[in-house]
Amino acid sequence: MKQEQVNLRQLVMEMLLAVTIQREDRPMEYSHVMIRDVLNKYNYLSGQEKAFMKRLFEGTLERMIELDYCIDQFSKVKVAKMKPVIRTIMRMSVYQILYMDAVPDSAACNEAAKLAAKKGFSTLKGFVNGVLRNIVRNKEQLPYPDKEKDLETYLSVTYSMPVWIVKLWLEQLGKEMTEALLKGLLEEHPVTIRLRKDRLTELEKVLQSQGGTMEKQAYLPYAYRIAKTDDMSQLPGYEDGAFVIQDVSSMLAIEALGIKPNMKILDICAAPGGKSMLAADKLDGTGEVEARDISEYKVTLMQENFERCGLQNVRAVCKDATQSDKSWIGQADIVIADVPCSGLGVIGKKRDIKYKMTPEAIKDIVALQEQILEQAVSYVKPQGLLLFSTCTINKAENESHVRFLQEKYNMTPVSLDNTLPEILHSETTKNGYLQLLPGIHDTDGFFISVLKKEN
Repeated sequence: MKQEQVNLRQLVMEMLLAVTIQREDRPMEYSHVMIRDVLNKYNYLSGQEKAFMKRLFEGTLERMIELDYCIDQFSKVKVAKMKPVIRTIMRMSVYQILYMDAVPDSAACNEAAKLAAKKGFSTLKGFVNGVLRNIVRNKEQLPYPDKEKDLETYLSVTYSMPVWIVKLWLEQLGKEMTEALLKGLLEEHPVTIRLRKDRLTELEKVLQSQGGTMEKQAYLPYAYRIAKTDDMSQLPGYEDGAFVIQDVSSMLAIEALGIKPNMKILDICAAPGGKSMLAADKLDGTGEVEARDISEYKVTLMQENFERCGLQNVRAVCKDATQSDKSWIGQADIVIADVPCSGLGVIGKKRDIKYKMTPEAIKDIVALQEQILEQAVSYVKPQGLLLFSTCTINKAENESHVRFLQEKYNMTPVSLDNTLPEILHSETTKNGYLQLLPGIHDTDGFFISVLKKEN
């Protein structure tokens, strides 16, 4: 079958429109799903072409607030007033000019004008070209907000983060930690794997042959970071479960529990199942783990992963975490509640979260979290443990719930200093919780707390 010719910039433009424009006939796409599906569809493209497409798509999305600010300095028509196609072409072109040294500025400008014409905007070719060439001429001295006079706007534009999130973190974390976090979210985020079987040498050889890299992660002996590889499922050991793709923050959450043989463990919001699998491995063939999710599709995927990894002591079950299950009340040695959240801790990997999340949506999320935690507590046996975790950075979704569990259910925070690496010990770990922050810790943004049920 003849492979179709692909205009890479046009494809990226269409992808960006799909994840940034709300249409009545379909919901907005998620960026991490979009890039995965497109790369699979156009798998015949060269490695260089796929890398260009991925970089342009993810980079434009990641830097969108900064790009809009720059465009607005040089365009009489502000970004918000532009037609979606033109706005998107301008954004991705400015990203190439500012951040893709391998792309000549002239190529970025010319290809933008051509793409505008191709999409039916021939009359705007001159406008597109003129604004972009003006940015090229001034790119070494672009006017940015003054840090001393307006810190919030400076941080928002410099690190492309909505002002409301900047304000939230400034209030909760302070200036220095907020800026370190914002920087950390813009850094490269290699895939992290948990090595289950000794296939390290084989993995390293294959990665090297592909131009990829593999290095040990700082916190756990079985965690490794992998960079510059396209398809993890094609690596040796994937099919027989020698490794599992999982961020080290999730691994640390399970480490915090100090799991012992023969425990009965319930994971009530388990998808994609990484924590359940690590818990099952910690049990070393004993005990049992029940991994639940509300989505039948995700439950099917989890079960496939459990079977791929040869795990006999874990099963996937479709259940709504907000609904009580009387058969499990007071039965679990450990309940894992990695509850739905705003996802502000994984913005570095899921770049569109920051544009789609709102303060109003967070209020609904907090209410849902509380509803799930009320059920989770009921499943913990006396002297059993509850792991409450999220992938966000927001005290209303994290620390507030720890207080709620203490006050309403007489749950006692358990020190994490006996289970987590010493490098992570702090005043908060002594008090039963840890907020991991990109730019400060070598992980995603993640909240971990462990509480004991006294009676």
